[in-house]
Amino acid sequence: MRLEDIAKKVGVSLSTVSRALSGEKGVRDDVRIRILEAAKTANYALPNPTPGTKVILAASSAAMIDYVRNQFTLYVLEGIRERAQTLGIDIVTRPIANEAEERRVLEEARTDPEVAGLLFLTVDDERMLAATRDVGKPVVLVNGDDPFMRLSSVTPCNRSAAQVATDYLIDQGHERILFLMRPGRRTIVRRLEGWQDALAHRGLPHPEDLVMAVDDWLPELAQQAIADRIAARGLDFTAVLAAGESLAVGTMAALQSAGYSVPDDVSVMGMDDLPQAAFLNPPLTTVHIPAREIGMTAVDLLRDICSGMPALPRRIELACHIIERQSVGPRRRTEQESD
Repeated sequence: MRLEDIAKKVGVSLSTVSRALSGEKGVRDDVRIRILEAAKTANYALPNPTPGTKVILAASSAAMIDYVRNQFTLYVLEGIRERAQTLGIDIVTRPIANEAEERRVLEEARTDPEVAGLLFLTVDDERMLAATRDVGKPVVLVNGDDPFMRLSSVTPCNRSAAQVATDYLIDQGHERILFLMRPGRRTIVRRLEGWQDALAHRGLPHPEDLVMAVDDWLPELAQQAIADRIAARGLDFTAVLAAGESLAVGTMAALQSAGYSVPDDVSVMGMDDLPQAAFLNPPLTTVHIPAREIGMTAVDLLRDICSGMPALPRRIELACHIIERQSVGPRRRTEQESD
């Protein structure tokens, strides 16, 4: 698309489009926003109002661990790089496993004139977020959010995703739905809140004993936790919603080892929709989290900020949806209920 095409689409002069895209003054804010949106929709590579053509992608240790284990981060990174390539932006990845590495990354961003902004991937640490306020360049959080809304962010709508998943299980007749999670990140707290929302909205109890936590996202930890619960309490639940796919894998292994059938005795549902979910036995019903789109949207948001689009910090949450497979079924009625 040419500048002339954008001018025609928005209904303004060619010089107005040129001034808006280059960040010059003299263009009304509402007109500038329309021009930038038209350019973005057409994948037009916007000129940057600063000399920078690079974006630093600061990846936390949590993101790198997930990259190796579960591949969710892999798809977020694919979305970032695909969108950046389309827009002519160079992505430079930097690890930030500790405070010293964070200081080096922020100093690089401050002093390198080629750096236009930063993407922070899977960062929850409040001290780390506070330090970015003085960097002097735009920052967007990817797969994380700033609870004080000082920084813009892009995440899946974790709370509604878990609520939709829990509603789906309730519609199948399940009332004792175990929520299995690895605490630590705000994104997972949002999923817990969604589970609570659905049960409360449907008038069902959500006692603390239906929330189980493990120390890591390893399937074997989930398997051991479920096995221990069954040994101590019997089968006191009819469905499990796992906050991550790897925990669902361990849950199914524990149930099957104890002689229970999935989904005839217990339904199991995951969240993420990683490719391996379709190859489990039975294939896992899950919530699709748009990982690639998270990365792409984060690049678009950072580009908007760098291009001078006037806006307050924004939290963009992307919709998620259920992928129906064979690990969820109707709750089996007891003989007493049938009578």
